[in-house]
Amino acid sequence: MNRSKTLFLATALLIFSVKNAIGQDSYKMQPVTIQSRWAKDVSPANALKEYPRPQLTREHWTNLNGLWRYAITEKGAVKPKTWEGQILVPYPIESALSGVKKSLLPTQTLWYKRSFDRPKLKPGEKLKLNFGAVDYEAAGYINGTLIGSHTGGYTEFSFDITPALKEGTNELVVKMFDPSNEGIGPHGKQVSNPAMA
Repeated sequence: MNRSKTLFLATALLIFSVKNAIGQDSYKMQPVTIQSRWAKDVSPANALKEYPRPQLTREHWTNLNGLWRYAITEKGAVKPKTWEGQILVPYPIESALSGVKKSLLPTQTLWYKRSFDRPKLKPGEKLKLNFGAVDYEAAGYINGTLIGSHTGGYTEFSFDITPALKEGTNELVVKMFDPSNEGIGPHGKQVSNPAMA
């Protein structure tokens, strides 16, 4: 029986070393007219760091909530060469807590990028990338290799990323498209609670 590890995409640093090219001190919540009393306490170090299913907590996992690079392109465009800035995952790009507060049009694609170090795996172990949800169409890439895609805004999904890993630092890119009110599916936030185990 193979044990699996799971990388959660949204991030406080836990078990493995996850690299982020953006300094955590550069995050700033965007202005908002009304905010909860807890909003001031949100930071890259504490962005929804709880294990998403506490009754099923794994011993080895990494929460990927935290700062990511982001870019917005026209729908159908290839991976961007330049990135617009940083976004605090798991908050939607439209929210003040994301640090971006921009609208995403149904003609646009949102890209997320970050790096992480390959954890040591024992023979037979796998590294699994889990998402709480991505609204609405998502594709994941490790080091430029497509690791999987998913459609549906409210369902969790995962990919075995073991075959795409290399020694040392690895690049994770998530491509997201949401047709919003022009689509046929449910509507909601973009990336929710990614993680590795």
